[in-house]
Amino acid sequence: MCQMKIMMDKEGQQELVMEDVAHLEVIEEGIRISTLFEEPKLIPGVVIKTIDFLSGKAMLQKK
Repeated sequence: MCQMKIMMDKEGQQELVMEDVAHLEVIEEGIRISTLFEEPKLIPGVVIKTIDFLSGKAMLQKK
């Protein structure tokens, strides 16, 4: 399986938001992410900055 790490870009620094993410959904309020066994987590007011498929990371940033 290919699970990702979701990172937040905070003034050039990378902060881990969640590991082993299996599902990411872009919604009007922000981004909803979930793992296989945990409840979904809403991260409001963010957009996807980059996705690196080789390293399994998605970088978010504030709108």
